[in-house]
Amino acid sequence: MKKIILISLILLVGCVKPELPVPTAQITYVFDVKESKVTNGQDIYFKLPSTGVYTLTLIDKESGQVVSRERFAGQSGENIKKIYTNSIQSQYLYLLLEDVTKKEIGKTTIITK
Repeated sequence: MKKIILISLILLVGCVKPELPVPTAQITYVFDVKESKVTNGQDIYFKLPSTGVYTLTLIDKESGQVVSRERFAGQSGENIKKIYTNSIQSQYLYLLLEDVTKKEIGKTTIITK
């Protein structure tokens, strides 16, 4: 009887899955780096100082022309937006983040793939 209990205990312990650590993805905030390579539909991550209305503007680096502008309601802390680049001809762009008073919150260079 002791052998059966011992064998059952060994089988029970041997069948338990070991808990492996789950790797976490490293998030890079777009305005924390000098330049970023992006693809169409990619998520960009950035932090905002407070809740309010903000504007993201894409500007052609060579001509200075505004290519795209989006106004959105942002939340304090981490925010995520998708960036669409299929219809943009220029490969090098400035990404500018401004608050409702046109104060610059962040600026970086975007390279489209």
